[in-house]
Amino acid sequence: MAVHDAMDVLNGKWKISILSSICYYNKRRFSDILNDVKGISNRMLSKELKELEINKLVTRTVLDTQPITVQYELTKYGLSLKTIINNLADWGIEHRKMITGKQGE
Repeated sequence: MAVHDAMDVLNGKWKISILSSICYYNKRRFSDILNDVKGISNRMLSKELKELEINKLVTRTVLDTQPITVQYELTKYGLSLKTIINNLADWGIEHRKMITGKQGE
């Protein structure tokens, strides 16, 4: 059940990419995440961020700027995913090398 529970929270095409963007930069504006996550729409990013907030993985801060800026960052709890995200990134690099046959580059 533990893996199922984890996958339930992180499911879908976008959540890991969104978390990776925020994790890499520590704090990220909505528009920055939109640029980082190729192919996601405004509406879908908003929906996914709300779900990540509900699951206590990110916090949303409205900054007093003109125009208003919204910033996201990982919660203390969300930071517990940093090792998993970094491991996934490392594995992805090695996998790409394996598939493309470009070992040792």
